[in-house]
Order: sequence, then structure tokens, then C-alpha cells
Amino acid sequence: MNYFRIWLAGARYSLVRTMMFRGDFFIWSLVEFFWMTVNLLLIAVLYEHTSSIAGWNEYQMILLVGTSLLVQRLLMGFFWTNLFEMGRNIRTGDFDFFLAQPGHPLFMASTRKLDPDGLLNSVVALGVVVYAARHLHLHPSLLDLALYGGLLLAGLAIHYSILVLTMSLTFWLKSAQGIEGSYFTLAEFGRLPREAFRGLARLLFVWILPVVIVSNVPARSLLNGFQARWTLWLLALAAIWVVLAVGVFNRGLRRYASASS
Repeated sequence: MNYFRIWLAGARYSLVRTMMFRGDFFIWSLVEFFWMTVNLLLIAVLYEHTSSIAGWNEYQMILLVGTSLLVQRLLMGFFWTNLFEMGRNIRTGDFDFFLAQPGHPLFMASTRKLDPDGLLNSVVALGVVVYAARHLHLHPSLLDLALYGGLLLAGLAIHYSILVLTMSLTFWLKSAQGIEGSYFTLAEFGRLPREAFRGLARLLFVWILPVVIVSNVPARSLLNGFQARWTLWLLALAAIWVVLAVGVFNRGLRRYASASS
């Protein structure tokens, strides 16, 4: 409950600050909305020339892309700004501020701010999923929806852990330039069907670096119901990545040279 109260105080601060700069909030919300629209228009253009991509029809693909966008918007809303500021703060010594806070430094550094524009567009992404589900005539039960939500959280944990792990390298490298572009490049694979990957690409992006299954498994759970193999694999990978990210962060923290040193 103490951590929840700390997070709630940060959330209130973020919302108040956002309302002080409402123009900036609306502009960035529109930018993200148009970017999401471009992704959906690309699907429409592709399916003008084919009826299936790796066995997925148009509305199944929209469901997949909507799921991928939903995970990314949640990541942007809750963690994105914090994690990229963390790398800069480690490099400049400003990370001292989080060491003096009443909680674990990783929690304090990665949850201090919210991005309401990202959270607003997560509602739009959820609307895309609902739109696709209606055209596919899906009627998920409450248990199916709970499973979908749990798998989304597992995918969010994987994305969060990848960013934490990457930013933690700043403790050793002193720089994280280029990480943002690299992350977006990897995230693009999450909008593709798992079946489209073969050979080394399948091994890397499905089994080792699971940027594909974070969206494919939740989407498949809505389409086909509970799939034990893939569900357990996603949950296991989420646990592994979280443990790995926290371990690397804690190890790097022992190397941190504060501003006073």
C-alpha cells in the first residue's frame, strides 16, 4: 500500500502538470493517434491485394495490430519517459534523487511520471481490438477477457524488462544513445504474425527475444481460446525477463558513481 500511495502521488503530479501544458498534451495525442492510423491504413492497403497473410485474414490482422498497439501505448503511458530519463540521470549523476526516495530505486525511477497522451491512445487501441473482434463475431467470456488481460500484462512486463535491462547498461557504458530507435525497430515485429517467421528469425524473435509473442499470444487467445503451450511460455518468459532486468539493475546500481563522487 505504501508503494501504491507513492505511485498515486506521482500520477496526480503528472496529471496536474499535463493540464498546465494542455496544448502540448493534445498535439502529442494527435501525433500518436495519426501514427496508429497509418498502421491500420497499411493493413487496408495490403489486403486490397491479398486475402491472407501467413494465414491471417484482414480483421484478424487488425486484432493483432490493435493488441500490439495496446501493449505499446500502455508502456508509453506508464514507463517510457521514466526509463529514458533514467539513462540520462545515471550518466549525469542526477540519479541521486531516486536513491533518497522512500522506495526501491528502480520503482521510484520507472514510475515517477505518467504520460496521459499514451494512456489516452491506449483507449483508442482497445477500441481497435473491439472493432476487429466484432467483425470476427467473437464472443469472449469473462474468463477469456481475463486471460487476454493477463497476457497483455505479461507482454507489458517483457517490454518493460527489456527497456530496464537496456537502460541499466548505462551504469557501465555511460551512454544509451540510439536505444529509442532500436526499441521501435524491434517493436515493429510485434505487429507481424508468428507464422511469418522462419529459421533464425523465428528462433530470435519468437523464442529468445519475445517481441513477437507479446502480441501474438494475447490475440490468439481471443481468436482460439486458451493455448496452454504459448500461454505458459509467455508467462515464463515474462518472469525470466523481469528477474534478469532487476538483477542487472541491482548489479549496476553498485557501480553507480553519484554526482558527489
